[in-house]
Amino acid sequence: MSTHDVTPSATLEAAPSQTDLTAGVFSQRGQLPAVTSLVLIAPLALLLGWAFFMPIAKLLFQSISTPTWTLEHYSRLIHEPLYMRIIMRTVLISLSTTLAALLLGYPIAVLMTRAKGLMAGLVAACVLVPLWTSVLVRSYAWIVLLRRNGIINNALREWGLIDQPLSLLYTEGAVLVAMIHVLLPFMILPIYSTLINISPDLTKAALNLGASEARAFRTVTLPLSLPGVFAGCLMVFVLALGFYITPALVGGPRTLMIATLISQQATAFLNWPFAGAISLVLLLLSLGITIAFKRLLRIERMVTGV
Repeated sequence: MSTHDVTPSATLEAAPSQTDLTAGVFSQRGQLPAVTSLVLIAPLALLLGWAFFMPIAKLLFQSISTPTWTLEHYSRLIHEPLYMRIIMRTVLISLSTTLAALLLGYPIAVLMTRAKGLMAGLVAACVLVPLWTSVLVRSYAWIVLLRRNGIINNALREWGLIDQPLSLLYTEGAVLVAMIHVLLPFMILPIYSTLINISPDLTKAALNLGASEARAFRTVTLPLSLPGVFAGCLMVFVLALGFYITPALVGGPRTLMIATLISQQATAFLNWPFAGAISLVLLLLSLGITIAFKRLLRIERMVTGV
């Protein structure tokens, strides 16, 4: 066969297609090869390592190497009752914040999935607008509300309910309320994202089979929404463990939490090794809680088949 006898279709078949060229770049799973992926993420990894991980590693290294190789700072943290009380207070406030945010946030998330029209936009605005407001501004707003001559005390005195101003500010209750207000959207949004993906036909099927609305919710909606619940609880609890601005402004020295203690040791007393020891405890606590939540979620998925 001569060169002129080659048909256009044969030429097209011999030429590599665009799909073949793309397949040469991407792997069989549609992902970039490992070497290409490493090259692409290398600049970001170097930047994070230099600006974020290196200072943390240096701080943690100081906790065991300053003034000499010693575990004295960790021993001090364990054996002095003051610091153990601060750690326990932080954990208890974080747990209380998580539980309260769950009890308040789950009904709001359900309302967001069922609301229509103007009501849906209003509920979404009430959840999202606080996220666009600075935490510092919201914390100062609670100071205006809770101080001795604040809005709440003035209203109670005008109504004749109290004779003397109540001590609402600089208490654990004030810290708890302010933290719930700040962290509530982080509970609502993960639950909402899970609820919105649950087919309403499942609930309708349960109702058609004779289940009441409460039982349909308990046996269908609630189990399917547990991944969002676990995600929201994890986010709120970990954020609450390391919360700094709100407890420092609303709580004061009487309700010292672990993040405020780290800042105090590093900036006021310039005790960087001890601050590093406390930071490592906070880091290990956060990692432990994260691993525990992941295991609980895995077990829940195995039980419910989600």
